Amino acid sequence: MSDTVTSRLAGFHKLPLEERLARIGQMFRLTEAELEQLRGESGLDLSTANQMIENAVGTFSLPLGLGLNLNVNGRDYLVPMAVEEPSVVAAVSFASKIVREAGGFVAEADESMMIGQVQVSNYGDAGVARERILDAKEQILALANSFHPAMVARGGGAKDVEVRLLPAPEGPRGEPLLIVHLLIDAQEAMGANLINTMAEGVAPLIEQVTGGRVYLRILSNLADKRLARATCRIPLPLLADFGLPGEEIAEGIAQASRFAEADPYRAATHNKGVMNGIDAVAIATGQDWRSIEAGAHAFACRGGQYRPLSTWYLEEGHLVGRIELPLALGMVGGPIKIHPGAQVALKLMRATSVRELSMVFAAVGLAQNFAALRALGSVGIQKGHMAMHARSVAVTAGARGGDVEKVANLLVKAGHVKVEKAREILASLPPETPAIATLTNG
Repeated sequence: MSDTVTSRLAGFHKLPLEERLARIGQMFRLTEAELEQLRGESGLDLSTANQMIENAVGTFSLPLGLGLNLNVNGRDYLVPMAVEEPSVVAAVSFASKIVREAGGFVAEADESMMIGQVQVSNYGDAGVARERILDAKEQILALANSFHPAMVARGGGAKDVEVRLLPAPEGPRGEPLLIVHLLIDAQEAMGANLINTMAEGVAPLIEQVTGGRVYLRILSNLADKRLARATCRIPLPLLADFGLPGEEIAEGIAQASRFAEADPYRAATHNKGVMNGIDAVAIATGQDWRSIEAGAHAFACRGGQYRPLSTWYLEEGHLVGRIELPLALGMVGGPIKIHPGAQVALKLMRATSVRELSMVFAAVGLAQNFAALRALGSVGIQKGHMAMHARSVAVTAGARGGDVEKVANLLVKAGHVKVEKAREILASLPPETPAIATLTNG
């Protein structure tokens, strides 16, 4: 299958929905049950949903699209994206096409090292408590690993112990915070449950060693030992668009990046654009997207000011983009093995490890950010957004089948993308020839 998969599917968005499904089904050798998942004919049943959360009363669906054209480290990826916002899938596909022509993304990711935190209070002398904990490091690691012997057998588990002393938030009169960090290799799992189990399991030993009292013992979602990075280098002529030369487009992107580096107000919106893509893939593949968001934004503050996760600059006739962020992903455990849709999405991704998955996520975030800055630094974001938004407005007004594109195009041309206008346009159209009217979402 890996030899026949390409992310370059020209005209894919123009195909009728069933033809898209047939093409993807053939490429990925999807079973009829998996195709039913994509059609929405099966999916997460209510009895399974009832086992996943409390007070379940139903299930909730989002549109699932495919990000096209992505090439990372020389390998093609079709990226499943679950998102309700118009233009996200189109933006990452278009941006990836430009980067693909420039040689694709280059990415790397750290090992799956996570942090479990144990908070100690009433420990007496801080220096003495710290030394006692470090002296007992091997004993602490052995106890932590006893709770997950299978993980240890696969090469993972608790690897190291660190001790942090933090100033008391009350000031000099308060007791400094003594925090023990368990460094745990979660391997192919996101790791929350195993980390929490280990942190809770070693708490009595840490109390015994220090004579103190343990309160919180839980993972940290600032997974800064589990970073993913992606870069791209785009020759300036490839950026020409909107009637503007590539040099001018590139300068607008570089200036937007400078703005985000200097101003937290702009950086927040810059990073939201990054997470538009990452969250959509995370939701599709059953990841803990809240953890990803929390870690990304905390990482953006690591220097004392909220800054962009990605940067763009000009270098020797190229526009260079770079992104780095923590990505605690999993391919086993949690809802991933329970949710049938997540299983199909991971099959489409074709990633063989969480490190590879993280590299793809990082590239998607950089592509999404590039698409936004490309528009912002030139003609503005609304031109592209309105074209996609017009289709949603057309559907809301009652358009179906081929009328959707007709109404959307006329809305954009009129420069008035409102439901009332869409209804007016729809009423003026001749009746559609009776047929199976298929709403496309490309």
